[in-house]
Parts: sequence; structure tokens; C-alpha cells
Amino acid sequence: MKVIVIGGGPAGMMAAITASKSGHQVTLIEKMPSLGRKLLITGKGRCNITSSLDMSKFIENTPTNGKFLYSCFQNFTNKDIIKFLKEEGLEVKEERGNRIFPVTDKSLDVLKCFTKKMKEQNIKIQYNTRVTDLIVSEIQRNDLNLELESKKDTNQNILETKNKSVARESGLEIKGVKTSNGIEKADKVILATGGKSYPLTGSTGDGYILAKKVGHTITELRPSLIPLETYEVETCKKLQGLTLKNVAITITDIEKNKKIYEDFGEMIFTHFGVSGPIILSASAHLTRYKNNLEKMKNKKIVLKIDLKPALSEEKLEERILRDFNELKNKQFKNSLDKLLPQKIIPVIIKKSNIQENKKINEITKEERKKLVHLLKNFEIVVKGFRPIEEAIITSGGVSTKEINPKTMESKIVRGLYFAGEIIDVDSYTGGFNLQIAYSTGYTAGSN
Repeated sequence: MKVIVIGGGPAGMMAAITASKSGHQVTLIEKMPSLGRKLLITGKGRCNITSSLDMSKFIENTPTNGKFLYSCFQNFTNKDIIKFLKEEGLEVKEERGNRIFPVTDKSLDVLKCFTKKMKEQNIKIQYNTRVTDLIVSEIQRNDLNLELESKKDTNQNILETKNKSVARESGLEIKGVKTSNGIEKADKVILATGGKSYPLTGSTGDGYILAKKVGHTITELRPSLIPLETYEVETCKKLQGLTLKNVAITITDIEKNKKIYEDFGEMIFTHFGVSGPIILSASAHLTRYKNNLEKMKNKKIVLKIDLKPALSEEKLEERILRDFNELKNKQFKNSLDKLLPQKIIPVIIKKSNIQENKKINEITKEERKKLVHLLKNFEIVVKGFRPIEEAIITSGGVSTKEINPKTMESKIVRGLYFAGEIIDVDSYTGGFNLQIAYSTGYTAGSN
């Protein structure tokens, strides 16, 4: 049987490897000059391969159609991808937040495991080739499979035999693909073209167009795991490049006094606002929050950063008092070096409304309490999201209602399968989205 896989990301490569193991003749078509370009930039070039959490937690960390992935996650687990990499000679390690990385800290080494396996299995790869159409034909109704179902009485005598139809919801089947190089015939086609984020890696949304042409519904495409823009641009520019580790954040709809999201971990300031792991996870919640863009426009969405989450306000005040007592003859601007990163001190001083040249022993109790409150509630107003092209993941895609969750086969076109980000499923940060790629790719390839 000839199988064509469209897309050379982790989902497509896993699908190709799995289909080839089943004895099929596999061709992988990739429009870029090389494979796995997006994989190479994941985890800041280190590749957060997966998570060590139980697979049930993967569904909990997949806010968009997580339950749809139940069978896929059982078919190919986090332990399976780790085993696959180890068999190809790559060891892994676990870091904070249950994140699994290659011991080499190089995403290229993960990619090499996939490409090595494909070479071993003689998978044909066509580079610099764009698929422009899926070739389908109508199924003849008498071509539908029929099964015989026998019923017996208690004496094991056959009472009746009847036809059990396994007719599909549609009368279309895949015949091949049309590419920039011509027509390729195929018995099965796996569409694993990725989403619409990071277009320089090849993810330009081509797969959505191909799926829509043959009758599939494409749900609204939104950025997910995306940096946030803020109204305090000048503040963020001053702090650009500053990474804050072990901070707590809370995002609130101040109009409703409703907490939208909270997290603990690492973030970074950029020239347009904020980014980093906990900000990216927060964005996934914000994109789903009702009327979020309108509220951002009206400055109703506020990000609060607790710079010292390990200390209560009382304990933090005690800490500041100790520092002040040691430095009581110095100026306020020279009193926070032990407490904060150097880059953020001028911003804190300005926001505190305490004169920078004021002597420590002249600072009032009220001013000190305001400083404590500021350190526990550093506020930034969220303006919006960066463009979808800068998102790590695209939320939305081919409707899960039109895909068989046990096989990844289309319910509309027989012989057409889907894998990876093109499907309307997406998770938070932490290796979950890559696991979706492996699991759906494996399921599509094995069916």
C-alpha cells in the first residue's frame, strides 16, 4: 500500500515511521528544504520533548478538545517517545515542572533520531515540494464493505445471517495528491502540515486550505502560547531582556474582579511587553476568555507579578526593615540591591513614589508598606497578543467532530488521516503539544 505523508514536522515524521513499520511504501512530502524546522526552535533550541506527568494529566493540560485525544495518548505515551529516542541513542533528563529534555540540550539531536530512523526504513522524502490539492473520488455505493453477522440459538444452530453495513458518512475516498512536481497516486494520505504560527519554518496554514477543499470544517484560528503586549511599553523596554525566575503571576479581569489565571515560574520582559513560560501558558487562557480583546482595549485585563512569592507581606516587610537598618544612612536608591535584580530597581523606585535620594532613616512606615505592596503586586495592563505568526501553537483547525479519534481518519474522505497541529487541539507549555504530535502521528501511521 502506498502512503503519502504531507509535512515533515514531528507529527509527519512519526506518522511516516509508523506507517513504514507496518510494511507500507511511504513517501513524505515537505515544502521546505529540510525537515523539522519548527522542532529545532522548540524549548529555546533545547526541545522540551514531553512531560513526565501521567497521560491523564495531558488531557487536563489540553484545554481544546483534550478528551478527543484519549485513544491517541493511550496508543503512544510519553514513555514511548522516550523509549524511541533511547533506542536511537539519545538519553533524556527531567527538569523543573516535569519537563523532559535531551541530555545534550540540543533539539537537533532529537531531529537526528527521527531522520536516522526514516533513512533506515527507506522512507522516500521529497523536499521543496508543495502539495496544492488532494485528489479524491466518489465511492461507488456497492463498494462499501459488508460484514456477516451470525446469530445462534442455545443449541448452537445458526438462526439467521444478515448484512451489517459499515457505510461511511460520506462517499469520498483519497486517490492521491497534486504537487508542484506533478500528480502522486496514493492509497492513503496523512495530512500533518502544522498550524499557522512561525511561517518561516513552513507552518503557513496550507493544510487548512487542503482540508477545506475536500469538505472539512476549519474552526476559528487563534494564537495560543503567544507573548503579550502591554500598555506600559516604556517600562517593559527599560526591563527588556530581564528574566524573572520563581515569581508568581495573576491575570485578572478588574471589571468583574475575576481571576482568569495564576501561575508560578519564569517570565521575561520584551520590547513590546512580556513573554516566557508562565506568560505563554497565561495567553492560552486569555485567548479563550470571553470578550478578552474588548476588555484589553478598555484596559480591563491586568497582570500582577508577585516578585517575592515565598514571603508574605508581613515577612517581606520584616526583611526590608532588616536591610534598611543595615543601610539607614544610605540613599533609598542604594537599598534594594540584595532584594531585587539591578535592572528592575530604578523602575521599582519610580513606581514607589519614594524619592531615590531620600535617606533610608527618613522613609516613613506608610512609604515602606506601599513598597511592600508594590513588590507583591507589580501591575502591568495587558494590551493584546502578538501576531499569530509569533505564536508557538495555533489554536483551532480541522474540526475534531470530523475525525475518528481512534484512527485519526477523516469521517468525510476515506483514506485521509490527520496528525499534529492541523487538528483543533492544543495544550499549555510543558511538552504537551509535542506529545500530541507524536501520539496523533503514531495513531494515523498505524491505521
